[in-house]
Amino acid sequence: MSPLHEHDLLLSRRLFFGQTGLRLGGLGLTYLLGGEPARAAAAPGALVHPPLPGLPHLPAKAKAVIYLHMNGGPSQIDTWDYKPGLAEWFDKDLPPSVQGGQRLTGMTSRQTRFPVAPSLFSFSRHGECGRWVSELLPHTAKQVDDIALIKTVHTNAINHDPACTFVMTGREVPGFASLGSWLAYGLGSESNNLPAFVVLTPNWKSKAAAQALFTRMWSSGFLPGRFSGVALRAAGDPVLYLQNPDGVSAKQRRTQLDTLAAMNAHRFDQLGDPEIQNRISQYEMAFRMQSSVPELTDLSTESPATLESYGPDVQKPGTFAASAILARRMVERGVRVVQILHRGWDQHGNLPADIRLQCQDTDQPIGALLTDLKQRGLLESTLVVWGGEFGRTVYSQGTLTKENYGRDHHPRNFCMWMAGGGIRGGVDYGESDDFSYNIVEKPAHLNDINATILHQCGIDHERLSYKFQGLDARLTGVEPQRPIREILA
Repeated sequence: MSPLHEHDLLLSRRLFFGQTGLRLGGLGLTYLLGGEPARAAAAPGALVHPPLPGLPHLPAKAKAVIYLHMNGGPSQIDTWDYKPGLAEWFDKDLPPSVQGGQRLTGMTSRQTRFPVAPSLFSFSRHGECGRWVSELLPHTAKQVDDIALIKTVHTNAINHDPACTFVMTGREVPGFASLGSWLAYGLGSESNNLPAFVVLTPNWKSKAAAQALFTRMWSSGFLPGRFSGVALRAAGDPVLYLQNPDGVSAKQRRTQLDTLAAMNAHRFDQLGDPEIQNRISQYEMAFRMQSSVPELTDLSTESPATLESYGPDVQKPGTFAASAILARRMVERGVRVVQILHRGWDQHGNLPADIRLQCQDTDQPIGALLTDLKQRGLLESTLVVWGGEFGRTVYSQGTLTKENYGRDHHPRNFCMWMAGGGIRGGVDYGESDDFSYNIVEKPAHLNDINATILHQCGIDHERLSYKFQGLDARLTGVEPQRPIREILA
């Protein structure tokens, strides 16, 4: 139900009861909110973020999701999609039959040549599954038997902003709800002291210019505002204005919030505007976070061995390593979705040097995160997802040399992986051609990825919808999509 429709219904019912003298608006309100009490007045022990009635639809394999988004589009050819035959094609033109007249970006569409650029990096087999992995990822390579690799992901958009919007919301245009918001809306979370959906935006070592991050990637869109992701800052205080002003005690702050909640409740009683309820719940969550966030970010309780496993940057606020260990600590505390967006993967030139730096940022922390979750018994119930908004071209953008090359955007096929949360590790899904340019078998649309994530969390993607602009809007859109059952345990 949209906020406008909810407002109209609540207002009409309130006026009706008021005019007839029955004064049963509270009963009407409880009915129209599906029996959910006001969050600020929730009974002791009640969930601050309860699930929707009737959810989950299915037995849930995953209770939490950690989404590792490599913003800018990591090169699948240099990381996961091993193509040894490309060595023979160095500096030869990509055959027109492979390129197939497909759309190119304005950055390479005017090139007179499309010289093939084999990966500069060596690959070797790892794990019992024998998966080929780039030398760039030695720590993640140790976890391949827990990872399902999807090699044929494809998307609609060819430029960053619409592609990033698409990967997170299932649409290229702004205004739609993000994956994390859908999960928070449908399933809530088990944490009463932290948001259901938290976003981290760590810094990066690459000197290349990075694409901007837009809040629409973690926005609730048309869903109620309380389901938007809460972004923790990479430097300084994780949340601005979290501490009370000088001279204001916690008891005084509690009294202020109780008074404010009573005033908002009175206003809600007059107008029936559901956004007032959102406001009450957000003030209450902010108060709870005053104690929960400092405890969350205090790593002094972690063992030296655990800290060492995440790498030398783990105690530097704002790094990917610090974000990774915080993600584990959040799912331990009942947060439903943690999204880490690492920038700097848009390597149109100088790719070998820049991708090394990006992998130095992320590889060891990702390997440690998977190991840490597994050792604590959390990987079985936590779905970890890795990927970008698209892949990169096999041909070089600009000058190609033996030591250097760049790659343009490539939405036709790229790699993503999942681990934990009921995923069958050690399997590959799909195959690309010899140039990692087209899909040969088993394509996986990005909304198939989203359908799979929802399925593992116990949600039938066709049944979780919200009225918006005359449609029963869904994360996975109106076209047929399906969970990728071949990678499910």
